[in-house]
Amino acid sequence: MAARWTLVERDGARHTSRPGQGRSDGVSGWPEAIHGALGELGVRQVAYVPDAGHTRLIELCRSDPAMRPVVLTTEEEGVALAAGAWLGGQRAVLLMQSSGVGNCVNMLALNQVCRLPLLVLVTMRGEWGEFNPWQLPMGQSVARVLKLAGAVVERLDKAEMAGETVAAAGRIAFEGQLPVAVLIGQRLIGAKSFLR
Repeated sequence: MAARWTLVERDGARHTSRPGQGRSDGVSGWPEAIHGALGELGVRQVAYVPDAGHTRLIELCRSDPAMRPVVLTTEEEGVALAAGAWLGGQRAVLLMQSSGVGNCVNMLALNQVCRLPLLVLVTMRGEWGEFNPWQLPMGQSVARVLKLAGAVVERLDKAEMAGETVAAAGRIAFEGQLPVAVLIGQRLIGAKSFLR
């Protein structure tokens, strides 16, 4: 039997995803696993720029009374928010899409110079199945850009590794007081396709 594509309308655009190729609607369970890992890590503040790839995880965090979601206008605000949370005795996570990583490069000096932890979960664009050529340059450069800015970079491409990968990255970030980014692969999330 051939796999069926699912059409989802979100943010005025249509997105398609195919079973077994990662879906942002939570069917694969990776958002739930990540949410569980964040809870175990004691994350209390969730900073994010709205992103279709993080939709289910954002919903879970918003419905969790132990977590405070904060909508950002730009990604670098999340770096400052996470620093402030740490200085105030709380742990935070920053959720963003790969296209927003470039906005954070200058701010990442804060974490490097002041030795402040930062846990970032990045949904990838510009790789597997990408239809939008404008996403390719940053998507192909994200890991190198983050490493050059002093961040530890981990990849997440399999749903069954989601909780374990985020938990390990969080331990490095919070116990080592380092910036750590988990790149959630486009194969896991599902390639977008804007249809007319």
